[in-house]
Amino acid sequence: MSPSLQRHALTRLQCCSESIDLVCLFPYCARIWFGRAMAHLTNPLVSPEQLASSTRINDALPQSAQDLIRFSTARLTQAAGILLRLPQSVSAQAVVVLYRYWAIEELTRDEFKDISAAVVYLTAKVSAHPRSLRSIANVYTYLYSSSSALASVQSPDSKSPPDPASYYLSPSSYTSFTNRILLLEGHVLNALGFGVHVALPHPLTITYLQTMDIFSAAYSKSTGPKLARRAIALLNTALLSPQMLYLTHQPNALAVAAIYLAAREEGVNLPSVEWWEVFDLEREELGFLVVAFLSLQGWCAEMGKEAIGAMRKVDIAKLAGGEVDEEAEMAMMLDEKPV
Repeated sequence: MSPSLQRHALTRLQCCSESIDLVCLFPYCARIWFGRAMAHLTNPLVSPEQLASSTRINDALPQSAQDLIRFSTARLTQAAGILLRLPQSVSAQAVVVLYRYWAIEELTRDEFKDISAAVVYLTAKVSAHPRSLRSIANVYTYLYSSSSALASVQSPDSKSPPDPASYYLSPSSYTSFTNRILLLEGHVLNALGFGVHVALPHPLTITYLQTMDIFSAAYSKSTGPKLARRAIALLNTALLSPQMLYLTHQPNALAVAAIYLAAREEGVNLPSVEWWEVFDLEREELGFLVVAFLSLQGWCAEMGKEAIGAMRKVDIAKLAGGEVDEEAEMAMMLDEKPV
């Protein structure tokens, strides 16, 4: 065989070998691509061991105080997101990051205002809607002032304007606050292993409703938007759940449960078949989540009354009947004293 024919034969064999390798690698590459795509729709869930560990490290606090801390701080985070004009998706992600952090660290390790501000700052920073430390400091100073509805009981008929002096932030207080937030930001990242990605069930809810043709002509024009609004409202309320539903269930399960309950409340007829199985949810898990959603309605109203005036560690210590750390309280007062 001539040298030219030998080179041609070797080239053909090499091309055939590469083609065979590509065919063999395609399923493997497809699995990797699919896994990366699905990673954006799922969350790392807490394990039973982590839940047990969280219970042990907070054993000194009664369960009612633990629920109050989680509820009031999550509500504070949501209120800060509204005043900062953040999208609800960013505020919801901040609450989930907060709960993940508390699954590892003690609830009373940090002042509630500081840890809430830190997760808001961190979550907004990695989103398309970052907020400055100055804006966050101003918002939290207002939320902790006597002019805020979260800090005091205000009559619905009260028309007195807020007192600007009550939420004045001095330069020294601002410096102290930002130093604490930046320190806490690093601690949160270290505790979570820099895993701050949060997949929310809200987009999946709309996708699932579209899959079931809820927005089509088969239903009335107002049915789709009405059902979607109610389902989203249920998901937002679930962020406050003492069962930490966003840490123990995947977004697809939360979305299906919200749709199921919203349809029952709004009187919308969904397919008579077991449609939730199409979205990878078993009947038992669906039933658990629906009951959990239903239990939140009265619980949130009750906790909302108890949370007024319970926004600091010293407030929780007094309510729980524990000892007040006077040294830490005095340091906090000195940090917040105008100069």
